[in-house]
Amino acid sequence: MKLSTKGRYGLRALIDLALYSENETVSIASISARQNISESYLEQLIAKLRKAGLVTSVRGAGGGYKLARPASEISVGDILRALEGSLDAVNCPGLEEESSCDGSEFCVTKYVWQKINDSINRTVDEIKLEQLVEESRSMKDEAGTKESTSCCI
Repeated sequence: MKLSTKGRYGLRALIDLALYSENETVSIASISARQNISESYLEQLIAKLRKAGLVTSVRGAGGGYKLARPASEISVGDILRALEGSLDAVNCPGLEEESSCDGSEFCVTKYVWQKINDSINRTVDEIKLEQLVEESRSMKDEAGTKESTSCCI
């Protein structure tokens, strides 16, 4: 499985949003400045995250975006699936209940693909946005910085 920029940048954007939207909304411009992601690209990502029910918008003066629910209730899997679709490493038709694969009943490798897919999904579903926010704060404290800036992904 390889994540596209949508997944990587979207995760960074939601970590940023969670860090800065505790008591107020956050503008796309401010996320863009901190994360070094273009505003137009962020707008596309935020639209998908809004459609998935992860982000809400507030219009008018002082408007912007905030999380639709607590960071403790949003998993990395929720975010990545909203932006990337399926996270399965292998798209094996033999894994579907109504398989279109002629040899699926005798296919040994489908069990390998299922284990890989299950591991990926379980891992991203176990990691909550809140954990990443706490890790980010801890890293900022250690570095002695006030602003969260873009990271290596």
